[in-house]
Amino acid sequence: MDADVIVVGAGLAGLVATAELVQAGRSVVLVDQEGEQGIGGQAFWSFGGLFFVDSPQQRRMGIKDSVDLALQDWMGSAQFDREEDHWPRQWAEAYVHFAAGEKQSWLKAKGHSVFPVVGWAERGGGLAGGHGNSVPRFHITWGTGPGIVEPFEKMVREGHEKGLVQLAFRHQVDELVVTGGAVTGVRGQVLEPTDAERAAPTSRTSIGEFTLSAQAVIVTSGGIGGNHDLVRASWPDRLGTPPEHMISGVPAHVDGRMLAIAERAGASHINRDRMWHYVEGIKNWDPIWPMHGIRILPGPSSMWLDGAGRRLPVPGLPGFDTLGTLKLLRQSGHDHSWFVLTQAIIEKEFALSGQEQNPDLTGRSVRTLLKERLSKGATTPVEAFKSKGEDFVVADTIEQLVAGMNALTPDSPVDLELVRRQVEDRDRELDNDFTKDLQIAALRQARAYRGDRLIRVAKPRKILDPGKGPLIAVRLHVLTRKSLGGLETNLDSQVLGTDGQPVEGLFAAGEVAGFGGGGVHGYNSLEGTFLGGCLFSGRAAGRAAAQQVD
Repeated sequence: MDADVIVVGAGLAGLVATAELVQAGRSVVLVDQEGEQGIGGQAFWSFGGLFFVDSPQQRRMGIKDSVDLALQDWMGSAQFDREEDHWPRQWAEAYVHFAAGEKQSWLKAKGHSVFPVVGWAERGGGLAGGHGNSVPRFHITWGTGPGIVEPFEKMVREGHEKGLVQLAFRHQVDELVVTGGAVTGVRGQVLEPTDAERAAPTSRTSIGEFTLSAQAVIVTSGGIGGNHDLVRASWPDRLGTPPEHMISGVPAHVDGRMLAIAERAGASHINRDRMWHYVEGIKNWDPIWPMHGIRILPGPSSMWLDGAGRRLPVPGLPGFDTLGTLKLLRQSGHDHSWFVLTQAIIEKEFALSGQEQNPDLTGRSVRTLLKERLSKGATTPVEAFKSKGEDFVVADTIEQLVAGMNALTPDSPVDLELVRRQVEDRDRELDNDFTKDLQIAALRQARAYRGDRLIRVAKPRKILDPGKGPLIAVRLHVLTRKSLGGLETNLDSQVLGTDGQPVEGLFAAGEVAGFGGGGVHGYNSLEGTFLGGCLFSGRAAGRAAAQQVD
């Protein structure tokens, strides 16, 4: 045996599993096809949002949350309806209790902390029992993605110094070794060294082969978002036809290889048609990986138009129902859509997902944060996209704005009079305290929450108010991101075979396991749950594997 346990994937779930094994005194080989500079995987690039229930931060903001309300929201969003949802449902119940229980104290003991203002993501599709968060639950890590990776990377590196952890970067797993029905190791190619920037494409040139053996293998290799062909092949009919054009919210190496490799070893792969892709993607003006896109984290004020310039109906409001909006947009016949807004809205409401787009939070600088978030103007990264990003149009008049939109998409122009009429109709609703426009009603309701009023939601103003300009249009793309299905696992993160029984010696955690059970989110995410799923399932896998080995 080369170690007690082999962990495949050095992202957050792999680091958490390895850290748990180190704490238990077990020896580990941590294998990853990328270079050491990529440690932390996708979590490193994230905004660092975490889903907590009835947290101290919520209580300080006047938010009344509970396990019962969170379970209502989770089950209403997940909409579990399949026989294979047995384990995902159990994972969901366990995770909500974890989020309401020891999750925050467990992280805090490792040095993790969160921003005091709680965000309200995925506000829902309209009904109490349906999709969405009834209350704000999105807690931003102080330090964003790197801030959540650091405690576990530190534990892994300390394990390396003690001789408990071998770091095998640039090792590409091609096969899970099965002996007598049990997974006993991995086999693959040693790839040539790389000095490529973190997340940039790397060589797949082999310089040798390797075989590693252990008593257990934990697969934590991520999803399929970097492989657009596989995304399209898995695309469900319920969301319409897959887009011909998409941009990538994850690096190219997030390609789904280990899912097929695990299946060949007997693993059950379920819910592969469940996925989570964003509809507010913009092309990165300074890309790192192929088709690199960034997600806008919008407040609720921007008008959302489809590619033909028609305003989206409910639930197509910014920040309310991601997949409901994706379904609406796929019915429009266009792969792009538009936000129409003003400088006043972009200054208050636009945030960009990702640690590199939030240097104040990532750098843990209170002074920079106050300057960026409270002073006049949008944040520096948002202003950079506004001036350098190819998807932004800035104009003084509605005529100039529509002309700029049509210059970006000459093959699918929008009609000036249609856009003008819809903007004027929306603006006219602000002449009264009453409204039938549900977006205006949602704005007013959002500003009843102190956190939104403070830093997130602009005061409702007319878009054509000349004092709030200039006008801005943003072309939006579908941005690939997460797999919601994956390898079926029990609550110990043991991978199940097609017969429903555990595959001896094989565990899975993180996105490759649908963040737990093969699909803990069901059909929809409540946000802040992807990193949390990596934490929870990685912890379960590490602890269970540590108990299994001699």
